[in-house]
Amino acid sequence: MTRTGRHPIFARVFDRTSPAMEREVGPLRDELLAGLTGRVVEVGAGNGTSFGHYPATVEELVAVEPEPYLRQRAIERAQSAPVRTRVVDGVAEALPLEDGSVDAVVECIVLCSVRDAGRALAELRRVLKPGCELRFLEHVRSAGARKARLQRSLDRPRLWPRLAGGCHCGRDTVAGLETAGFRIVEIHSFDLGPAWLHTNPHVIGRARAA
Repeated sequence: MTRTGRHPIFARVFDRTSPAMEREVGPLRDELLAGLTGRVVEVGAGNGTSFGHYPATVEELVAVEPEPYLRQRAIERAQSAPVRTRVVDGVAEALPLEDGSVDAVVECIVLCSVRDAGRALAELRRVLKPGCELRFLEHVRSAGARKARLQRSLDRPRLWPRLAGGCHCGRDTVAGLETAGFRIVEIHSFDLGPAWLHTNPHVIGRARAA
């Protein structure tokens, strides 16, 4: 999860609860990362829980994480990662990578928490080689009017973002991808946990620059 600055309380809570979350999220990570090759950047790598899910065909993983506590935990996990992993400080809106320098971009529950989603998506597109993929797993705005109103009500006074390290539960991330010039190649929607949770629905998929 990428964060814009320091979120010390959230970071520690997330780190302690992530093993339990992994029982549900782990299989989704396997799906998200399947078939990746070459040089990959994961934006918002959090505490590095995802590292163990990368296939051996990945030659180098660049893991970007701005939150200091989570980044340190990721550095520790990188030492035993199954693929060569380099953890760096950075935010999604200003990735420390050259244009067209990676074979894939991975982001997992990230775009909900960036300050400027449009700028972040432009950065993801910038660092991708032509024809290569963005892999995404996100929770998004509900298609139901009542649920969407609830999500907006939690986001607007920054109630939920304050509690959840900058996360917004009502962003229309799929529309944002298309606006940024990505073409959705594959996508499916699902609920993670009870359907009534304000952080549902989720989407998982692949996109390429149009």
